[in-house]
Amino acid sequence: MSGKRFDGGLFIRGARDILPLILAAIPFGIVYGAMAQSLGLTHWEAMGMSLFVFAGSSQFIAVTLLASAAALPVIAMTVFIVNLRHMLYAASLMPVAEKIPALLRVPMAFWLTDEAYAVVANRLRAKLDDGKGFYSYYIGAALIMYLNWQLCTWIGITVGEKVPDMTNWGLDVAMVVAFIGIVVPSLQHTAHWACAVTSAVCILLTYDWPHQTGLLFSSVMAIVVGIIVLKQQQNTAERRAIHE
Repeated sequence: MSGKRFDGGLFIRGARDILPLILAAIPFGIVYGAMAQSLGLTHWEAMGMSLFVFAGSSQFIAVTLLASAAALPVIAMTVFIVNLRHMLYAASLMPVAEKIPALLRVPMAFWLTDEAYAVVANRLRAKLDDGKGFYSYYIGAALIMYLNWQLCTWIGITVGEKVPDMTNWGLDVAMVVAFIGIVVPSLQHTAHWACAVTSAVCILLTYDWPHQTGLLFSSVMAIVVGIIVLKQQQNTAERRAIHE
């Protein structure tokens, strides 16, 4: 860990900084538990998905597709594409994470979420430290989010049994607001905006496609457009450097 022991102060700071996003995730987790229960998953199946998958949007998609009797390859491919963004998250953190022993990076990879990445990336961009406290700060943020998700799933399953129409309360709007808060400050380059606009347009055009295939299509298109724009920017920068 870059030559330093685990820093309890940075662990607590990471947990503290992610609290606003945890508050937004609470209703989302409760709705997931209630939905999984209402769609026929057992308590252990619903909890197991939160314990071993730990990916909110993918869990919603998987549960919905399972309930609609979608083919397993469709479910697997859709979840895979939706989670591709985590590869981009990981790649952007590697300059700092590569200094951490490989074994310690395993739980970091599993606990990587949109919320954890948002607070960690913001700290790194602000250059609040030299990266030596990265592990402690990251684990503080990620672990608290993980524990919160398990608790909220359990609450959703338990309360969902007694309140059958709980999924219709519109509680999931809190997570939409949270994602907007995560995404918008991160749109700092043309490639980012191209990716966001492409996904927004595509999802509007494919909203009614069956088995969440519209989401799959929109994700792929957004990634492709973002990569193309990024490559064009890099080529332009290289040509300018050559001419100079």
